[in-house]
Amino acid sequence: MRVPAAGTPAPDFSLASTSGETVTLSSFKGKANVLLAFFPLAFTSVCTVEMCEFRDHFDQFAGHGVTVLPISVDSVPTLNEFKSKHHLRTDLLSDFKREASTAYGVLLPDLFFSNRAYFLIDRTGTVRWSHVESSPGQKRENSEILAEIATLAA
Repeated sequence: MRVPAAGTPAPDFSLASTSGETVTLSSFKGKANVLLAFFPLAFTSVCTVEMCEFRDHFDQFAGHGVTVLPISVDSVPTLNEFKSKHHLRTDLLSDFKREASTAYGVLLPDLFFSNRAYFLIDRTGTVRWSHVESSPGQKRENSEILAEIATLAA
């Protein structure tokens, strides 16, 4: 699969969440902008730093009307433990069957987990910005992501 380009419809998915509910991307249509944040694996160093930064900047994302949906291939019980240990403020989504990672073109088949990638999706369900890291050990700074979010209001 290819990475969805800016200006194209975001591929829909339904994934199990640490909330105990199934989260469907299209349910945000007309309600909220969404940042999909694919991360390789819970409890790894860069992923832990990244998720803690999302926690620390939660109010900035929410203030822009953006719901952050972190997604990894970890199981829900693993993600629940990760969320609890680091006091994360957003629910994490389990792409255990690798369906969303495949649909967004970010699955690393040799490693069987997703690359780190970001997709900003507006209220109409359209991809407005995306960034796929050249390696899973890299990540964007929240300031860069928030700058992209600010363009949605422009």
